[in-house]
Amino acid sequence: MQKLWLLFTQTITVLLAIFFVVSTLRPELLPWTPRGKLATIREAVKADGGKALDTGSFHTAAEVAMPSVVNVFTSKEVRVPSHPFMDDPVFQQFFGNRFSPRTERTSSLGSGVIVSPEGYILTNHHVVEAANEIQVALMDGRKAEANLIGSDPESDLAVLKIDLDKLPSIAFGDSEKARVGDIVLAIGNPFGVGQTMTMGIIGALGRSQVGLSTFENFIQTDAAINPGNSGGALTDISGNLIGINTAIYSRSGGSLGIGFAIPVDAAKQIMQQIIETGSVTRGWLGVSMQDITPELAESLKLKKTDGALIAGVLKNGPADDAGIKPGDILAAVNGKPVFNASEMLNIVASLPPGKAATLTILRNGEELDIQVQIGKRPG
Repeated sequence: MQKLWLLFTQTITVLLAIFFVVSTLRPELLPWTPRGKLATIREAVKADGGKALDTGSFHTAAEVAMPSVVNVFTSKEVRVPSHPFMDDPVFQQFFGNRFSPRTERTSSLGSGVIVSPEGYILTNHHVVEAANEIQVALMDGRKAEANLIGSDPESDLAVLKIDLDKLPSIAFGDSEKARVGDIVLAIGNPFGVGQTMTMGIIGALGRSQVGLSTFENFIQTDAAINPGNSGGALTDISGNLIGINTAIYSRSGGSLGIGFAIPVDAAKQIMQQIIETGSVTRGWLGVSMQDITPELAESLKLKKTDGALIAGVLKNGPADDAGIKPGDILAAVNGKPVFNASEMLNIVASLPPGKAATLTILRNGEELDIQVQIGKRPG
């Protein structure tokens, strides 16, 4: 009996040892063990009552700004010239008038920004250029025919107006306070897919000599801007308007991370003039300017390259009447420093015609202040 009990206890001990080893190393072999492993899931804390994915979202800026951005659809008639052989009687006998001059209607799309409850919309000149019909579609689904109040090709801006009630207008920010590295949001209708928001940072300020328009002082951003975004809004992270998206630098037609927007401070001044008079009036000196390169500064014995070289003076123009001569270096206008020819052009253009301005120039190493009666820039 004692031997049987000893055998029984040894058997139980061996079985328990085997069970312990199997349950530790290969628990899935046990029949009552689930085949799949249990996963412990931690849910993120929802911000703003569960409305946002996380607290770093720009959904507030989107909710504020996107209703003010509209899609702009334009159409125009384009005359297709006749075939060069159309004047040949034999050609006409066989083909009739199928190759005669005809008119075709083409369409294009862009974006715009509602800037006032009265229905004024700010967009690009090239979006509505030569358009016969302009239609605007709002985010809430409403559509309306738009009237062109006026446009300014030299700054690539235009103002439209629609007649609808309860229009959501955007708040204007301060583009002069923008800094390189600031986060910005671009809103528009890229490729006609529908209203879209993209994010990026400001890569540069005061970009000029890009070749897009006469007066250039662009905000450069890497926020994705594509065809159809033109005329849309560039906003800060609060949804305030700081620029009008204008163009991209691209060889393929898609975004390569270099986009340009017109600062809203400049756009606001131009918009107000267009609304009041239908056009834009700018100041004018009657000179041709040139940037001062390091080589030019060395030949002129200048210590720095700031300023703009007056390369030519129009006879009987405002500058000529004031005694300004070719070879003078314009250093400041009304005490505001001039760093290059493009900046000088923008500063002078912002001056009201008929008013006097003080130009600080360098002539033969001597600094002079000359009073000039600002003229009106020719169209």
